[in-house]
Amino acid sequence: MMAMKFISRVMMAILFIIFFGFALKNTQEVGLRFFLDYEVRGPLVILLLIFFVAGFCFGVLAMMPIFLRQRRDLIKQQKINQINQSNHNIYNTHNLQTNSNDQANQAPQPDSV
Repeated sequence: MMAMKFISRVMMAILFIIFFGFALKNTQEVGLRFFLDYEVRGPLVILLLIFFVAGFCFGVLAMMPIFLRQRRDLIKQQKINQINQSNHNIYNTHNLQTNSNDQANQAPQPDSV
C-alpha cells in the first residue's frame, strides 16, 4: 500500500514538472478571436488553462443528472434493504416463538428400548 502511494506521488511530481515546463515554454501572447470582431489577448498557457477548467466544469455539469439519479436510487435501495431486514427479523422471531410453542404442545415421546 505504501509503495503504491509512493509511486503515485512520484508520477504526480513528474507530471507537474512536465506541465510546468510546458507553461514556461508557452508564454508568448496569442489572440483569441470571437464573433463580431471581439478579440481576447493573453499568454497561451493562461488561455489553455482557462479552456481546460471550463471543459472540466462542463463535464462535471453534464455528469450531475446521472450522479443524482444513482444517488437517489441508492437511497431508495437502502430503505428497501432496511425494510427487508426488519421483516426478516420479525419473521425469524415469529418462527422461533412458533417452534417453541409447538415443542411445548407436543406429547412426550416414548423412550426407545
